[in-house]
Amino acid sequence: MRINNDEYSIAIDDFLLRMESIPSETHPDTQLALDKLGQLLHIALAKLDFYDTPLEERKNNGNSHIMYRNGDPDMSRFFQQREMTGVGNVVIYTIYSQIGCDPWSDEELEKLRVLVKTIFVFHGRIRTMRLAEFLTFYDKELKIHNLTYFMKHTGQIITQGRIGDFAAAFFNLSNFSAVNQQLGRERGTEIMLSFIQQLAADFTEDEIVCRVGGDNFVTLFLKSHLDYVMNHFKGIEINLPDATRSKVVVSAAAGYYMIPADCKTSTDIMDCISAASNIARNLSKESFVFYDEQLKQRVTESKIIQDLFPEAIRKQEFQVYYQPKVDISKNRIIGSEALCRWFHDGTMIMPGRFIPILEQSKAICALDFYMLEHVCMDIQKWLKEGLPVVKVSVNLSRCHFGDMNLLQDILDIIDKYSVPHEYIEIELTETTTDVSFRDLKRIVYGLQKQGISTAIDDFGIGYSSLNLLRELPWDILKIDRSFLAEKPEAPEQNHVMLKHIIAMAQEMGIQCIVEGVESPDQVKLLKENNCYYVQGFLFDKPLTRDVYESRLSRLSK
Repeated sequence: MRINNDEYSIAIDDFLLRMESIPSETHPDTQLALDKLGQLLHIALAKLDFYDTPLEERKNNGNSHIMYRNGDPDMSRFFQQREMTGVGNVVIYTIYSQIGCDPWSDEELEKLRVLVKTIFVFHGRIRTMRLAEFLTFYDKELKIHNLTYFMKHTGQIITQGRIGDFAAAFFNLSNFSAVNQQLGRERGTEIMLSFIQQLAADFTEDEIVCRVGGDNFVTLFLKSHLDYVMNHFKGIEINLPDATRSKVVVSAAAGYYMIPADCKTSTDIMDCISAASNIARNLSKESFVFYDEQLKQRVTESKIIQDLFPEAIRKQEFQVYYQPKVDISKNRIIGSEALCRWFHDGTMIMPGRFIPILEQSKAICALDFYMLEHVCMDIQKWLKEGLPVVKVSVNLSRCHFGDMNLLQDILDIIDKYSVPHEYIEIELTETTTDVSFRDLKRIVYGLQKQGISTAIDDFGIGYSSLNLLRELPWDILKIDRSFLAEKPEAPEQNHVMLKHIIAMAQEMGIQCIVEGVESPDQVKLLKENNCYYVQGFLFDKPLTRDVYESRLSRLSK
C-alpha cells in the first residue's frame, strides 16, 4: 500500500521534533516519537541490541532495549540494520512488522533504512553529549563528579535560595601517598573510592562529593549531617579482601564552612573551605578547621605576609639571630642555631606569625637559602676578624624535599663565601612519608659526604623517629623540649624516655643536644643522664649578631 507523502512528512517532522529532547537511548519517550511513523509503516516492534565490541556481538553478550511496541509482531517478517560507532561499539536495530499486514514495499524498506539511520544519528549525538558531560563534570579515574560540577551544583542551590541549609568541606585524605606506596596505585584508587562511596551512602540527592584532584575532595552536605561527616573524616576501616593486610584505616583533614543564607557565589564557598582546609593541613593541631571570622582574619594576615615577602627579601628585612648552644660541663659556647627575625616598618614580626604561612608555599625555601647565605656572610666576616668561630646550625624546611638541585644549591652558597664546611650544620625535621624519607636520606648522605654535619630537629614528636635514627647517619640529635618536665609534678615517664633516648643515641655515636632548657633542675637532670649539650633561655635567648659576636670574643679569653 502506497504511503501518503503528506502524512509521512508530518510524521517525520513529529519524530524529529520529539527526538530532539530525548536524553538517552532507552528513554520511554522514544515510544511517543515513533508513534506516527510506526503506524504508517505498520511497525509492531522496534528494538536495539548494543554490544561493546564485535567479539561481544559474536558471543551474543550485549544489552537489548525495546524502543517501540504497537500490537503483536510477526517474528518472521522483520527489517534489520547493523551500525558501528566510532569507538567500535556495535548497534543492531531490528524492526518487526505487524501481523496480517502486507510485506513492506521497496519504498517502505527504504524509509525504514532512513529511519534506522536517523535513530542511530540521534543516539550517536546522545552518546557524544553524554561523553561531553562526563568529561566536563566527572573525574575520569574515580567516575565521580569533579570540581566543575561542584561549582555548578552549588550555584543552582544558591539560585534556588536553599544554600543556608547546607555546609561545605574541602578535605584531603591523610598520608594517602603512603597507602599508594604500600599497596599500589590501583588498590589505592579502590580504597579512595570506597571512602568516598561510604561517605555519600546516606546523602540525599542534593548532597554531593566531588574530586578536586589527587587525594583532595570537596563535599556539599546538609548542616544536619555535620556530625556524620566529621565522624567519617576521623577515620573508617576499609576492608581489603585480596590484600595481604585485611583492612586499612583512612582519615581526612578538612576545612568546613557553615554556609550563610546570604552566600552569593560558589566561588565564595570554595575560597572559604580552601582556606580552612589549608590551615587544617598545615597550621592546626586538629585535623579540622571551621571557617569563621577569626580564621578570616588569619587568612587576611596570611595574604598580607605572602604579598610582603618578596619585597622583604629584596630589602633584606630578615635578620639572623643566634641562640648559643652550651656545653654545661664547661659552661662554654660550642655552637649556635640561626633563627630568623623579620623587621618591617620598625616592628619585629615573630617567626610564629610568618614561618607557618611561608611553609604553605615554596616561599619558605627562598627564606631558608637567604638565612644560609647571611650566616655564611657572618662566618666569613668573623674568620677575617680572627674571632673563634663555632659551628652554626641552619634550619631547612621539608618543603625542599623533591628538589634534586638542593645539595648543589647548599654547597654553592657555602663555597661562595669560602666557609669551611665544618662550620655549617643543617637541621632537618622528621618526616612521615616514604617519598619524603627517601629524599631526606639522599640529602643527609650527600651533606655528610661533603663534610657538613646534620641534625634531626625536634626529635620525638614525629612518627618515624626510630626509623630515622636507624637508617640515616645523623651527627646531632636535637631532643624536643617536651621531654623536659616543666613542673615538679610532671609525669616521670618523660624522664625515663629522655634517659633512654640519650643512652641510645650516644651508643649509636650520635651527639645529643636538648632544646628548651630553662631551669637549674633541668640542667641537673641532664648531667645525671650524661647529656652536656643544651640550648635554652637559661643560658641565652636568641641574640643579635653584635651581641653574639661579643660572646664569641670571650671564647678566646
